[in-house]
This record gives sequence, structure tokens and C-alpha cells, in this order.
Amino acid sequence: MTKPEDLVLTSRQNPLVKQLRKLHRSKERGRQQLILLEGTNLTEAAIQESFVLETVCFTEAWRSRHPQLFTQLENSPANLVAVSHEVLEAIATTANPDGIVATAPRKPPKTPTLPCSLGIAVETLQDPGNLGTVFRTAAAVAVEGLWMSRDSVGYDHPKVLRASAGQWLRLPFAEVDTLEETVAQAKAQGMKVVATLPRAPQMHWDYDWTQPTMILLGNEGAGLSEPIATLADEAISIPLADGVESLNAAISLAVVLYEAQRQRSLKQ
Repeated sequence: MTKPEDLVLTSRQNPLVKQLRKLHRSKERGRQQLILLEGTNLTEAAIQESFVLETVCFTEAWRSRHPQLFTQLENSPANLVAVSHEVLEAIATTANPDGIVATAPRKPPKTPTLPCSLGIAVETLQDPGNLGTVFRTAAAVAVEGLWMSRDSVGYDHPKVLRASAGQWLRLPFAEVDTLEETVAQAKAQGMKVVATLPRAPQMHWDYDWTQPTMILLGNEGAGLSEPIATLADEAISIPLADGVESLNAAISLAVVLYEAQRQRSLKQ
């Protein structure tokens, strides 16, 4: 553990720095079974959720700004390493890191279970910002589980973690080989399955969101594949102004989720 009198790591050629820089690549995150948690918000969320941190690199400027959080890190089993701002920039994937980057085990912090009151099944979502926003929005409305097909963007992508604003650590989720099997299990256990389709006659506010439901979310461009879409018990659409063909996938989901939250709050 780093003490105030310890030397600050300043060389980008240091073996630890080289190892952490490799985590920018998906293949290396898989090989090392580690992820990068970048920034104060993610680090704080990890501590709040008792998520194990392995190595924490920080600048002295960051430590002076966050003495209470640093004390919590000192009381954790993590290896703390003081680094220069230049070294932190080399480790981080962001252009302007705020002073701290940590590594943690590459695994979902919490696993979802079926049945649940409200769940999401994601098929082939490719944009990491979209997936991170899905995490953030789903957690905001108390979604109980997120299942994603293995051909979606990696859940450990640094941009996914950042866009989730720490909710990656709180929302139960799983990466599955066969999304059809997960959806079928949800149906078998009494959940309704709903697909958002462009030309569905039922508006999203007409569906009864007070019943246990799994929402299907498809690829940004192609939407849901036919095998997945045909598993839906009901299809809904979101009204759009003339000339607007579609909404961003994560925004479409947010519209639907907040209608579900509205209906459920009225029932309470």
C-alpha cells in the first residue's frame, strides 16, 4: 500500500503501467480477467457496493481533493499506487481523466434471477454508450435484471462503465449465449414479453405495465431479429412526429421504462 512518503510512479515504461494499458483492449480484459474503473464516481460506487478493487492508481492532486474516499481505499485490500498525471493519462482511456483509475475482477457484480417484476433482454446492441445508458436508466426505475446476448458490445467496455454512471455495479445483469432461452424461461415463469416495434398498433402507454414484464431491446440499426421478436406476447410502439423514423435505442427504452414506472406508482 502506498504511503505519503512513497515515490510517485512516473515512468510509462513501468511493467504495471504496460499491463494496465493493455486493458484498453477487449481481448486483454478477457485474458487478464480485469476491467478498468475510471474516475471518482465509479470508484466510489465500487466501494459503496463492496466491489473488490485490485489496483488503484491515483495522482497526489486527486488524493488531496478526496481525503475521505482515499481513507476508505486505504482500509481496503486494494494495492494503492501513486502515479504522475502523465502516467494516469496513459492508463486511462479518457482524454481528461479526473485523477484515479482502478482495476477490478471482470465479472458481473450481481446476477439477475427469474421471474422478476421488470426485466430487459438486449439483443446485439453494439454502441457502448447506448448499453451504458441502458444500465443507468434501468437502475433509475428499479429494473430487476438485464440479460444481453453475447454478440452485444462487451459489458466490460470502459465506455459502458462510464456511461452507466456507476449503475453497472448495482444492476443485476448477465451475458447469455442464447437469448431465446432466457426469454422462454421468463414466459414459462409467468412474465409477459413485450417488443417495441415501429409499426405496432398498440402505443406504449396502452400496455399494462403493472404485470411482470420482460422488455425486448434490439440492435440500433436492425432492431430485433425475427426469432426474438416472435417470442413477444405483445408489441408496442412509441409515437413519432412525421418524418422521424426512429429513436435512439437507449432513449426508446427510457420512454418505455418511465411509462412503466408511472403506471406502477399509480397502483401503489
